[in-house]
Amino acid sequence: MAAHPPYPGGTGPGPTHRGNRPNVTVLVALGLVIVSLILFGREGSSPDASPPPDARHAPQAATPSPSATAASPSARATSRPLPRSRPVRLHIPKISVDAPFTPLKIGATGQLEPPPPNDVNLVGWHSDGATPGETGTAIIAGHVDTATSPAVFAQLGALAKGDVFDVVRADGRKANFVVDDVETFAKDDFPDQRVYADAKRPEVRLITCAGDYDHTAKDYTDNLVVFGHLT
Repeated sequence: MAAHPPYPGGTGPGPTHRGNRPNVTVLVALGLVIVSLILFGREGSSPDASPPPDARHAPQAATPSPSATAASPSARATSRPLPRSRPVRLHIPKISVDAPFTPLKIGATGQLEPPPPNDVNLVGWHSDGATPGETGTAIIAGHVDTATSPAVFAQLGALAKGDVFDVVRADGRKANFVVDDVETFAKDDFPDQRVYADAKRPEVRLITCAGDYDHTAKDYTDNLVVFGHLT
């Protein structure tokens, strides 16, 4: 595993807007431990990006039941910030993504535990951070491929500014997002402040592996990040 893992858990620097979640500016000032999280790609390996603030201090989110994977046809679209509610399904029409969510937790090693490697159509969200549609920065991660086939975010790099996607939530609401930017960053020069910083509006980051695959290190050289906001 490289020194700087790929994506955060929890909120970035700056005050939060979600009740008991910690003010990260204060956490940084106090010099609390930074937690390294890992985003995985081929063969369970991970691209590395940057350590976020200690997500273990964030409140726990409700864990979705295994059966809560189908989007509700009556989901109500909204453009206003939403209360906390776990995501159920991600739709990205341009690249034909229609995938259920699994919550991602920080394990005993201080790394974000990956989604099951044998399910290529599954995305994960950092369940101790903002939920999609809630004020703040929600983090959604997915495999680009596995050892045997492309995975859910194989075509994520085809997105461009102005493209749209949505997240159906457990409360029956649909959070619609528009892409602001799509960028690829070398793992040894990852802009963690920009990617992970807590937002004053509902934003989301879609993150996966990118760049060349190093067969010796069993890791990718880059991270692909899609920046979006609630519309």
